[in-house]
Amino acid sequence: MGFGLFVPEFRSAFSMSSSAVGIVSSIGFAGFFIGLLIAQFFLNRRGPEFPVLSGLAAATVGLGIVALAPGVFVLAIGVFLAASSAGFAWTPFNDAVHRKVRDVDRATALSEISSGTAIGIAAAGGVALAMVLAGFGWRICWGAFAGASAVALIVNWAALRQVDKSPDDPPKKGWRDLLQRCAIPLFGVAFVYGTTSAIYISFAADRFAEEGVPGMPGGSAAPLVFIFYGLFGLSGLLTDRVRNAIGLTWLLRALLVIGATSLALAAFGSGRWSGLVASAGLQGVNVMMTSAVLAFWSERLFPRFPALGFTATLLATAAGSVLGPMVAGWVSGSMGVAAMFYGTAAIPLVTTVLIWSRIITEKPLQTTEV
Repeated sequence: MGFGLFVPEFRSAFSMSSSAVGIVSSIGFAGFFIGLLIAQFFLNRRGPEFPVLSGLAAATVGLGIVALAPGVFVLAIGVFLAASSAGFAWTPFNDAVHRKVRDVDRATALSEISSGTAIGIAAAGGVALAMVLAGFGWRICWGAFAGASAVALIVNWAALRQVDKSPDDPPKKGWRDLLQRCAIPLFGVAFVYGTTSAIYISFAADRFAEEGVPGMPGGSAAPLVFIFYGLFGLSGLLTDRVRNAIGLTWLLRALLVIGATSLALAAFGSGRWSGLVASAGLQGVNVMMTSAVLAFWSERLFPRFPALGFTATLLATAAGSVLGPMVAGWVSGSMGVAAMFYGTAAIPLVTTVLIWSRIITEKPLQTTEV
């Protein structure tokens, strides 16, 4: 998130092209992908504490490296380490919920964990806006992010000491158990979600920064994108209620259309307050609600091994996130930013058509131990 927020500053400081922005962003999401695999390996062996704390340590170091980066190569290393923290932490937190929270309360708890990201995004946008208004450098912002990560490391060390490792025997849980027809829609939506959200995160702030915002100082557009993104993203707290009211299938259809609309607005709505607020706000709703949907959808499909099932879901998300920015950077450089956003908006629309006649299942899958 932070990389996309500061792309205008990184472009200026390191003379980065659109292709370079896409590559560095993809490198960051590759860190997310690798973090997921490492976290899953240690989760059943040492419990959630070790991967979460490892991730926060990686985040603290990575954020600090970005703050001191002299060039693009070191910047990419810092982004890689910082982004890996999400992979380290996300599955272990969901695993802790599965074992410590009652079934009736799990969907709400999972929504709260996913939507908590929105507060951090809005806060990061607020720090970046303060940078613009007060005139201090982006390196100070990233130093502050590293300090916040260190505080989170201490808080989570205190919070997770009482959560033991899973009592299940990890070798009995095979990845092949997850490869069933009913799980294809879950993994497909996760891949599309990862692709489109990563492209928005990587390029939207820079897109709106090109035109600016009427009545605001230059450089304020990018922070405002992430502030509205985070504030509207708090709607993720209502995901379970909306799902109960309209059903999972209709909720997914609505979120895919919302995500497509947000991307299209980034193509033609820059330079206007209404375009910025609508695009960023809709993307925040899409990302936070969809992340919550993936969490409790996966938990319902794979109740016997929720951590492994959610890891597989997030790996599909991460695969899309690695591929998306790299391709988008190339398209943006060769065909223009607007064409890139229009093309990206088509992806969730096509997905909506593909699932329009399908009823998405949340029933637990029948699995065999391997």
